[in-house]
Amino acid sequence: MLGLPADPARLTPDGPDAPDPAVEGATGPEFEVELRPQRRLRIWQITPIVMLAAAGSLMFAFPLAFEFGDGGAVVAMLGFLISCCAGGWGMMAARRVGYSLPGLPARGAGRGPDWRMVALYALVALAVVALAVYRVARLR
Repeated sequence: MLGLPADPARLTPDGPDAPDPAVEGATGPEFEVELRPQRRLRIWQITPIVMLAAAGSLMFAFPLAFEFGDGGAVVAMLGFLISCCAGGWGMMAARRVGYSLPGLPARGAGRGPDWRMVALYALVALAVVALAVYRVARLR
């Protein structure tokens, strides 16, 4: 029988007195298991972010596509701002549960961000804002 010592004289009512060298390595290496649940975004956290992003995107897209007169530029910029707020809210929620953008350290990692990735993210954000402002300015 696996797990019992070869000599029955070494047995006590609560188990073997000394570990058997042949049985000791049979269980494999020991490892620790994290008992806390994984931190991840829940559906109740994602739903308002997605709804705000969808509403803002529609507010931004429809005036640009169909040109609703003089108020179109205002509605489009408001939609763009709502979309940006939903994106920022989503990023903050993701960062709170431990996710991070590539090139940026996780929360509490103790190291600084890679300045090249920060510059790339800033450049992409500026390009998106510039294109949105250019398109809305062309409505006038």
